[in-house]
Amino acid sequence: MSSTEPRRTALDALHRSLGATMTDFAGWDMPLRYGSERDEHNAVRTKAGLFDLSHMGEITVTGPGAAELLDFALVGNIGSVKPGRARYTMICREDGGILDDLIVYRLDDAEYMVVANASNARTVLDALVERSAGFDAEVRDDRDAYALLAVQGPESPGILASLTDADLDGLKYYAGLPGTVAGVPALIARTGYTGEDGFELFVKPEHAVELWQALTKAGEGAGLVPCGLSCRDTLRLEAGMPLYGNELSTSLTPFDAGLGRVVKFEKEGDFVGRAALAEAAERAASEPPRVLVGLVAEGRRVPRSGYAVVAGGEVIGEVTSGAPSPTLGKPIAMAYVDAAHAAPGTEGVGVDIRGSHEPYEVVALPFYKRRK
Repeated sequence: MSSTEPRRTALDALHRSLGATMTDFAGWDMPLRYGSERDEHNAVRTKAGLFDLSHMGEITVTGPGAAELLDFALVGNIGSVKPGRARYTMICREDGGILDDLIVYRLDDAEYMVVANASNARTVLDALVERSAGFDAEVRDDRDAYALLAVQGPESPGILASLTDADLDGLKYYAGLPGTVAGVPALIARTGYTGEDGFELFVKPEHAVELWQALTKAGEGAGLVPCGLSCRDTLRLEAGMPLYGNELSTSLTPFDAGLGRVVKFEKEGDFVGRAALAEAAERAASEPPRVLVGLVAEGRRVPRSGYAVVAGGEVIGEVTSGAPSPTLGKPIAMAYVDAAHAAPGTEGVGVDIRGSHEPYEVVALPFYKRRK
């Protein structure tokens, strides 16, 4: 197989049998949509959707020094995470630039699973291996050891409960527990990237098809539909969740992205990027850089990543993500704009769409919050 050939998940044949439109995403052949992306999006908001996320990169860190290694390698306080819980964090360069945003699960006292974005999995793996020197810990590439299925939406707890005796009611947001789903051993995590309640199920690749089929059958009466990457993007955009390569990059620190809260200076010992991030925190406090805001269109034209945000004939920012919002019924965007134009309700802001300055309303993120 040539290196240009995209990788396929364990569910590849099943996606094709369902008529999915496939696309190359971060070197993987992934389902973009099965039918109408609007219908898939609305199903997750009102009922439930089933996603194949097997392209995500799992890296296991084990050993007596695992916590110390992760506290040094990442910006978060990972040693304080209790077994069975998870934390959103980032891995940065020495200069503070974001290499990736991550979810870290503490599976046991001396065992962690780091989940990286597909496009950055190799970068994160290499950085963790390099940073592990001198620590009593092992970094293991488990990217091929897992398939990952996600069930997202208000009906997801009921659907999953019909297939497992795991204590879903006791499973908090950003927690994970080992269990069995439809007879398949799984790590059941209450996490997601849609703004809805839901679960992510880490299983062996050889069990992926039977689990997908069991979830599909269990969700028939609840309106569950298979969902592709296209609606995952509009769901996360409505929920104001950043996407690496759009809102996050090596040219930005967590403070530039408005996510300085993930950097834990109070933890003991040094960590990669500490000095640069301390400077970035001071800069952000005294003279805020561009601020990540929400933009809602007054018209129908859709802004795209890279489009200029304008006010009074001047460029004041740049769109990072844009799409039609099925929930709001209008085009929306996230954009970095100058602090002077970042307050919700700021007048006179537009997006340059092919030479025409389309009017937009500045709003606070997220665009959408689920009712608890």
